[in-house]
Amino acid sequence: MVIISINLCVTQMSREYTAMKEFFSVSEAAKLVHMTAETLRHYDRIGLVKPCRTDEWTGYRYYSRQEVVRLNTIQLLRCMGLSLAEIKEILSYDDLEKIVGALKQAERRADEKIAELQYAKTRIRRARMEYESKANVQVPAAGHYVRYLPRRVILLSETLETPTLDTLWQYHRHFYGQLPAELREDFSFEDLAGVYQEEGRRRLFAVCAKYRQTNGIKFLPQGSWLCADCKESDRVQVTEELCGRAKAEYGAAPAFAVQMIVVSGILQWTYQAQVFLSEQDLTHAEG
Repeated sequence: MVIISINLCVTQMSREYTAMKEFFSVSEAAKLVHMTAETLRHYDRIGLVKPCRTDEWTGYRYYSRQEVVRLNTIQLLRCMGLSLAEIKEILSYDDLEKIVGALKQAERRADEKIAELQYAKTRIRRARMEYESKANVQVPAAGHYVRYLPRRVILLSETLETPTLDTLWQYHRHFYGQLPAELREDFSFEDLAGVYQEEGRRRLFAVCAKYRQTNGIKFLPQGSWLCADCKESDRVQVTEELCGRAKAEYGAAPAFAVQMIVVSGILQWTYQAQVFLSEQDLTHAEG
């Protein structure tokens, strides 16, 4: 049969096969193809791969080398994302053109799956490094405190006001998407985001590592910032209290405030409210 020769090519059976015995019990076949015995029984029930013989005295079922090759082929096609129904159809083909076409489609699916996994791996590595860096940072004492921060360039979202799980997971894509196509190569973003608040309006932002002047660009000055940790439930109140404290205790007149998003878990985040005080370093005076 043509399908058997194709199966042999796809599975690339090792030379050890020549030394194998002719028939294998369910448990032996399952071990050979790295499946469970229950999986083989399921394939038998749906007519995908049936044992070639049954012992009339014991009732034990046995697979031949041909069925083992078929099982290996199914395993490979399953890894490429094909359903059992699709695999059953492919294995029924006795036409080389149909087989080649089906395997090409399986290759494309595999390439797409590899790309998705690579993207996921990159995101997970980036998140892991971010969590590691945060874990090594000393947590400041409760209440407000002063931090000296460098100049930051941010790009405001045109539509988003507050973060959600979806927007945080894909916020780079969101900000690239709102840029004109001819400017996208001139931008890159750090793994930092927050909420910019000015005159009662709030906008989600991303911190730029590389940028060009365009709509939505804001510059956060370097210098001393009055900060306080807060949560979603109290970030507005805490920010207002910081603005009042900045005026009363530091003589500042903040026209805006930011709430930096602080990742605290896989699906959790808090905020650090920040109000600009002065271009001078006031942290030593606070210490």
